[in-house]
Amino acid sequence: MLKFISMRAVSTVITLFIVLTATFFLMFLVPGGPFLSERSTPQLVEIMNKKYGLDKPLIVQYENYLKNALRGDLGVSLKRKGYTIVEILAEKFPVSARLGGVAIIISLLLGVPAGVLAAYKRNTILDRVIMIICTLGYSLPSFVVSVVLLYVFGWYLKLLPTMGLDKPVNYIMPVIALSLSPICYITRLMRSSILDIQGQDYLKTARAKGLSEQVVLFKHALKNAIVPVITYLGPMVTGVLTGSFVIEKIFSVPGLGKFFVDSISGRDYPMIMGTTIFFAAVLIIANLIVDIVYKLIDPRIKL
Repeated sequence: MLKFISMRAVSTVITLFIVLTATFFLMFLVPGGPFLSERSTPQLVEIMNKKYGLDKPLIVQYENYLKNALRGDLGVSLKRKGYTIVEILAEKFPVSARLGGVAIIISLLLGVPAGVLAAYKRNTILDRVIMIICTLGYSLPSFVVSVVLLYVFGWYLKLLPTMGLDKPVNYIMPVIALSLSPICYITRLMRSSILDIQGQDYLKTARAKGLSEQVVLFKHALKNAIVPVITYLGPMVTGVLTGSFVIEKIFSVPGLGKFFVDSISGRDYPMIMGTTIFFAAVLIIANLIVDIVYKLIDPRIKL
């Protein structure tokens, strides 16, 4: 286990370096700049570029940023004056984490039982209805679901608030938009996994002992059937966190996703870099945790 974690730590450093380098140079290929506006003059743009070191050659800027990043200094925001990137991440990420965390928990709490129920009632009307709903829900992009929810429940029926996360009721529409696709995928994955192990010898032995189908299903089959769902947790965290960028913008959620989208529009280079590196680190750590849990659930798996 320690050897595996050590190897993953080395690969994490290499991955973050590649992400940092690629993001840095691709970012400067985008036309425009952080200080270009209708009221900006060439002299003002030149002064601001010199103040933040943007007048230096690109390779020099990259070298300086890499040295500062190794010390934990991700720079200051070019648009939000007086705030460092670390301060903004500490302020905004908890909001995104709460929204994403609720969506992930809801996905597991609904997806796993729905998949078990569909497998238990396979080839019945209930099974077909669940599969039709899941196929439709998985195929719809989250931004389409968001627009439909906003129109129906926010504007037409006026039942739910459409902006912010001030109250628990504000979470309903963003969480539905974020969790619908993972719920549907987990349901299909769980159903297929349970059906695949139905003919295993240990289940036949359990049935031969006289155990009821419910005991066989929930006590013996579920532990092995849920392993693919655990594997999916890593990509699901990735999808939920990156999907929250658009969702936060649509529902005006004051989280890191909305701030990241605004920073791209405003060419806030340090904010773009800091957010990209931070999310890359979060996703790598999430995948590492999933791999360790995967091993704990099924000791036969070798890391």
